[in-house]
Amino acid sequence: MDALNRFETKKTFLWTRLEWLAGLGVAVFLTLTHLGDIRWPVFIALFLVIDLVGYVPGAIAYRRAGGADIAKGYYVAYNVMHSLLTSMVLAGLWAWLVEPEWALLALPVHLFGDRGLFGNSLKPLGTSFEPIRHPAFADFEGAYASAASPRPVAVESPTEERKPADAVSPASA
Repeated sequence: MDALNRFETKKTFLWTRLEWLAGLGVAVFLTLTHLGDIRWPVFIALFLVIDLVGYVPGAIAYRRAGGADIAKGYYVAYNVMHSLLTSMVLAGLWAWLVEPEWALLALPVHLFGDRGLFGNSLKPLGTSFEPIRHPAFADFEGAYASAASPRPVAVESPTEERKPADAVSPASA
């Protein structure tokens, strides 16, 4: 995956999940080594608030809609609550306004678990709220898998000038 090819193959997705699982392992290790130092009501509240605000309302709306489209606000709520940036801001504010504490490990445990164990990340607005393979993505995967020898296609980007696919740069000649 790169800036011009924003997709993952099954193998690159597996490697990404393994990285998230490694992060989960570190967060769980720290949690286990500090069991006596964790304020458990805070840990549980921080762990649950991510889904209580970000997932549960959208899941209820999705089920009530019978799988039809739901308001995009549910996607935004999910993405905000499941964002590592949001968790870092929350943890930073908590540490500053309340106190730094081991209960904050609930945030990476939850997010790394979602990504590593379940393969869930942020939700694109054009997909189903619950995981259902998008027909256009299924078509793309089939076309990508059956391509014998893919030829790169030149695409204009802000950082590179347009070149024909067969162009040879002086550095590579």
